Amino acid sequence: MPSPGRFTDLAYALGWRVVRVLPEPVAARGFAAAADWATRRGGRGVRRLRANLARVVPPGTDLDALTKAAMRSYARYWLEVFRLQDMAPERYIGNMVVQDEHYLRDTYAAGKGMILALPHMGNWEQAGAWLAGTGVPFTTVAERLRPESLFDRFVAFRESLGMEVIPLTGGAAPPMELLAERLRAGGCLCLLADRDLSARGVPVRFFGAEARMAAGPAALALRTGAPLLPVALCFEGDGWGCRIYPPIEHTDMATMTQALADAFAESIAEHPADWHMLQRIWPDPPEGEPAAAPPPPAEQPATEPTATEPTETGER
Repeated sequence: MPSPGRFTDLAYALGWRVVRVLPEPVAARGFAAAADWATRRGGRGVRRLRANLARVVPPGTDLDALTKAAMRSYARYWLEVFRLQDMAPERYIGNMVVQDEHYLRDTYAAGKGMILALPHMGNWEQAGAWLAGTGVPFTTVAERLRPESLFDRFVAFRESLGMEVIPLTGGAAPPMELLAERLRAGGCLCLLADRDLSARGVPVRFFGAEARMAAGPAALALRTGAPLLPVALCFEGDGWGCRIYPPIEHTDMATMTQALADAFAESIAEHPADWHMLQRIWPDPPEGEPAAAPPPPAEQPATEPTATEPTETGER
């Protein structure tokens, strides 16, 4: 009998094959329906998402409606992941609206390397395809998934879009060394940076409460001198939106990580439904919200610690 890991790999393989051949409107309706079902079911991940959203929106916001919208946004992310390899570059590049793109282009042209740090917003896979497709190849880190065939599948997917993927473990050298090497050569890194997986994160104030965020982006910037730019993504109608923030001043790890948190908070507050955070960020729930344990491994998305999880690049 196939192992649970093998079932997971088969499910993703089936998803990639079936979703890519379905007419897009049919697939979109199916994913939206699945998101609505998951919202009604109210599993641990959905409860955690609702509790997280309660932190970032004003009192009196309809959390049920917002959670439903956020789950639909997350479902759209997965739909696009499955279909992105077949999407015309004219679409994922042409339908991307970028605010303050000059910060990105000017920083990259300076040749000192560049770190782009993002929250789990919008579609970071599409943004990666856009970035590589517009002349900025980049490197990212991937945690080894189980089974190995699933990890290989996602690495091949990302490499097909123009990304260089460094494994968190089992690579030729420790990820931190390789990432620093890429920066010193003038390369670009993309790191998801709004959640700490290492328990060694940097304390920050995030929506008025203490949270911990990954040390990796700031540590790499200080170690190599590379500029660190916050980036935020969202969905804009049938397309995508992106905001590039100016480079953060090199000071110290705590101050720089707080600056990242502040930029993320600003964009999350503007587009809360596009923040796909189904895991714990704060140690305690907001007043009036029930505590929700993090989802067990079986309920977490198999690719959650994906291409750009920053804690995978923190100092070890």
